[in-house]
Amino acid sequence: MTKTTSFWLIRHAAVDGAKGTIWPAGAPANLGDRNALGHLRTHLPQEAKAYASPARRTIDTAKALQLDPMLVPEFSEQDFGDWTGRRHDDLAATGDEAYVGFWNDPARSTPPGGESFEDQVARVGQGIGRIEPGPAILVVHSGTIRAMLCIALEIEPEAALRFAIDPLSLTRIDRLSGGWRVTSVNQNFR
Repeated sequence: MTKTTSFWLIRHAAVDGAKGTIWPAGAPANLGDRNALGHLRTHLPQEAKAYASPARRTIDTAKALQLDPMLVPEFSEQDFGDWTGRRHDDLAATGDEAYVGFWNDPARSTPPGGESFEDQVARVGQGIGRIEPGPAILVVHSGTIRAMLCIALEIEPEAALRFAIDPLSLTRIDRLSGGWRVTSVNQNFR
């Protein structure tokens, strides 16, 4: 019999910088909301393995939650290629056809030099395979959590993009021997 894997999926703290920016992996988290971090910590299992994307903001958040995560590259945020480091407003203002066209099918469109959300879903699926049965805390990105929900619910990638995943929110899903169970999505502790 296969043991259940229970996932506590935490979106990292907000990035310390201008909203609407497509952040690079080295962008730091704003860890100023100590109350939210402390309250979130009380909702996490004591005897769980911790994992994180290798981005600085996920590692910062994990450490603020007193976790020592194993880094899993498959849990990285969607690669926005040439758009990384730029603001959405600025990209939209240029009238760039690639950017405008991206929003016609955001699940399947690929930014220049990047990957589609559909590609991210496949990559995250590979990362899930690296998680051992039992309780697991993952400090990751909103796109990673949406990808996991896409897999768990067996829905189309564009449907998974409809989930709101706020900074420092908790999403709970379980991988069972016969499928998946979603317990909560985007639970906030502010």
